[in-house]
Amino acid sequence: MKNTYSKQDRLYLQKFGARVRTLRKAAGYSQEDFALEIGLDRTYMGGVERGERNLALLNIRNIARGLKITEKELF
Repeated sequence: MKNTYSKQDRLYLQKFGARVRTLRKAAGYSQEDFALEIGLDRTYMGGVERGERNLALLNIRNIARGLKITEKELF
């Protein structure tokens, strides 16, 4: 199924994914280890980091907790 995100929405998701990737790497996690730590599938995390996934609020919270930062710092 093709996503129907606008160009602006895709850019927002890509920027968020890049931020998650930067913070994950700075925290010393591989993508796989981080996904296991926060209870998400590695392929889902890959989609997040590539800007292909529109995350649910609880997953955003879990990512922030896994990085030991606030949701505000994540954004």
